[in-house]
Amino acid sequence: MQSTSELTCVPVKPHRVLACVLCQQRKVKCDRKFPCAHCRRAGAQCVPAGLVQRQRRRRFPERELLARVRYYEDLLRQHSIKFEPLHGTSPIEQMHTPQTDHTSPSDHEEGFGSPDARGSARNRPSNIWRAMGQAPSEESSEEDENDEGLFQENGDVHGGVIRKAWDYMYENESNDTLLFGSLNPNIDISTLHPTQGHILKLWQIYLENVNPMLKVTHTPTLQTRIIDAIGNLSGLTATTEALLFSIYCVAISSLTEEECPTLFGLSKHDLSRSYQFPCRQALLKCEFLRTTDRDCLTALFLYLVSVKPETDPRSLSSLLSVAIRAAQRMGLHSESTYAKHTTLEAEMRRRLWWSLIMLDHRVCETVDHKTTSLSPIWDCKPPTNTNDFEIQPEMKTPLTVHNKPTEALFAVVRSEIADFLRYSPFQLEFTNAHLHKLIKEIPETSLPNGGEVSTLEKTIEEKYIAFCNPEIPSQFITIWTARGYIAKNRLVEHYAKYSLAEQQLDTHRSTAVSYALAMLECDTKLMSSPLIKCYRWFVNFHFPFPAYIHILQNLKRRPAEPHAEKAWEVMSENYEARMNGAMKLYGPLLVLFSSIVLQAWEARERLIKAEDRSPEPLPKILIGIREKVAHMTATFAQTGNPEQVDNVGTLNIDDFLMPMAGNFSNSFPGGTMGGPEYDRQEGSIDLQAGDFDWAAMDWSSIDARSG
Repeated sequence: MQSTSELTCVPVKPHRVLACVLCQQRKVKCDRKFPCAHCRRAGAQCVPAGLVQRQRRRRFPERELLARVRYYEDLLRQHSIKFEPLHGTSPIEQMHTPQTDHTSPSDHEEGFGSPDARGSARNRPSNIWRAMGQAPSEESSEEDENDEGLFQENGDVHGGVIRKAWDYMYENESNDTLLFGSLNPNIDISTLHPTQGHILKLWQIYLENVNPMLKVTHTPTLQTRIIDAIGNLSGLTATTEALLFSIYCVAISSLTEEECPTLFGLSKHDLSRSYQFPCRQALLKCEFLRTTDRDCLTALFLYLVSVKPETDPRSLSSLLSVAIRAAQRMGLHSESTYAKHTTLEAEMRRRLWWSLIMLDHRVCETVDHKTTSLSPIWDCKPPTNTNDFEIQPEMKTPLTVHNKPTEALFAVVRSEIADFLRYSPFQLEFTNAHLHKLIKEIPETSLPNGGEVSTLEKTIEEKYIAFCNPEIPSQFITIWTARGYIAKNRLVEHYAKYSLAEQQLDTHRSTAVSYALAMLECDTKLMSSPLIKCYRWFVNFHFPFPAYIHILQNLKRRPAEPHAEKAWEVMSENYEARMNGAMKLYGPLLVLFSSIVLQAWEARERLIKAEDRSPEPLPKILIGIREKVAHMTATFAQTGNPEQVDNVGTLNIDDFLMPMAGNFSNSFPGGTMGGPEYDRQEGSIDLQAGDFDWAAMDWSSIDARSG
């Protein structure tokens, strides 16, 4: 046994001296003297690393438990047992879940936002980030949505991690100046709001004129927010402020030139400008180019609707593509993403997506129909036919689908017709023929009876229109807009079937003319009805130019057709209703439109002369056209510039479907109306649809504002 003196002589192993904390962080060599040389030079406190307790990264002990919960939930789903899930099914798992024919309403309640929120843990989504870092034994769909750091516990990188990295990299740098310029820090946009009384008035105008047509906001919840906001305009969030200014803009755009001074003491032009600038500033403030906030995207959409009448459709098309890309980034286009949202949020996202797509489709019809986003490559379902007051926040049960008119009727019917159209072979033939060839399966709900428009018409009439009351404005416009859309689709379907003139029989031609006449008659019903005066801003977006083109071309070639007299009468009634409304012809559009009308009438006059009949009374459309041309050419003779024509009015250039316009830079030689193939001796104008190119139009000469 050793003595005490011997034990004390045993050398003690010295403790390992670690570098100080600051040197470890800087990754420099420390002299391990305290304070060390680096800390002395930096004047920093030198703390030995051994004195700092390193915090271990907390593991996730609940992972195994969550995996078991998922497994048991999947068993319940497979056996169609009703339950409330702990969490929503992973988004794209639902896409790959086979649907059975014995589903019932109770089967759909496990997902809040989507009636088809069904899935299996065995069917994994095809996510490229998860595929790249996938572990063979475990996956977690929640990791993508709830990343707190740049890497997961196991070092895998997922989509959510990448998004977080971009947030960190550009936290203090904004690229939103790419559009709308830059945010002016010297302007306090909270001071640019209207007075409290005008805010409430504009909100009421929005509810009456705009909301029934678009349905992109939820009135019960938004009205509460607006009332709260009025008391503290300087304390609004960026998205709320952008949404408010966009509501001001779109409400004003729905008014006529006469209403604005009466209600607000300013012209429509000045009133619009006073709120469009702060709206753009508010959108910049909430970083609309990289937003994932539905309110911000809604504000952008409403702003684009408000500027549509005065914007070159080519520019508007580009801006809409920005909004649609943001919507896709948010998952609005994919029904499978809706399971993680509440019923209210999911429904509002569907409404916003469809509103964006239908506006984009309308603009693309007038610019380049092949660029439309109305295609079968996404699967968002049309909005539900239900009332706003029935959709409560945090609601978990599926919405009640009514078989009677609701507040959302107009948006629902438009969306269902568009949903039919995006799968239709005749639509794809003109927009994306290659996609048409690739598509093998078409949902039966979208294309009843193989995609015949007649079946769509029967469905819409029996499902919706049969229950509409034509004395209620929102239902009146639903009736005639739906019928006009269907007639237009019938005409497009006709073009797809009979692309060559020699393929058509006389009965085919007469049938096509009847579709075009139906389009005009529906439009006349809308434009001439005082019942829907508050919605006329929307109707102005849809001038039935294809119908005019088809009828007039047919009358020019076959002036002796039995329907000729009725055609001139129907066109005159529509022209009168349109011209007496807020929309008028101007500039190059007047030249284009009048040329086509005059050609058709000249053919009829030649027929009457050949048959030795008495001259017929001039139709009203011809009288109106001649008066406007005379006024325009006289003004040009005085000013030398057709842009300076006053009191001729306006027409939305983007209200045309077919790309048929010409270069009219030399349209008024010597104060007379010229144009393509103009014969001064005989006064005839040979104008063919293929002669025109929208790109050659002098867009700056067109005042597209509607009063």
